[in-house]
Amino acid sequence: MADEQDSGNGSIRRRMGDPVVETVMLELVGLAFTGIVALLAWPFGWLPDPSLAALVTGMFAVGPAAEVYRAGPPPRRLAVAAALLALATVTLLVAAAVNWAFPALADPGVGILIGYPVAAPVGVAVLAWFLNRADVA
Repeated sequence: MADEQDSGNGSIRRRMGDPVVETVMLELVGLAFTGIVALLAWPFGWLPDPSLAALVTGMFAVGPAAEVYRAGPPPRRLAVAAALLALATVTLLVAAAVNWAFPALADPGVGILIGYPVAAPVGVAVLAWFLNRADVA
C-alpha cells in the first residue's frame, strides 16, 4: 500500500498530506458534528456551550498535529512551545476582533469558538515549520 508505512513497532501509519489542509478539513467535520448535535438537541431546549463546541472541534482536528509531532526529530520541545504560543495568540486576536466587530456577540465563548478553528491550522503550520527547520539543520 502506497499510503501506509510501518512505524517500526508493528503498527501501520498512513502518510500525511498537507497537515494544515487536513486540520482544516477535520475542523469542518468537527463543526458539522457539533452543528448536528445542536440541531438535534435544540427542540429539547439544550444548546451546546461555545467552549464545548471548540473542544469538540479541537479533538477532531488533533490528528495532523500528532502525526507531524511523531514524524519530527527528537528535540521537539521548542516546536511545541512555539505552536502552542501561536495557537493561543491567534485565538485571542481573532476572539478580540470578533468581539470588537460584533459587539452584540460580546460573549467570550463565541469569540473563542471562532478564534480556535482559525488558530489551529496556524499552530500546526508553526509546528511543522519548526520541526522541518530542525530536521534541515
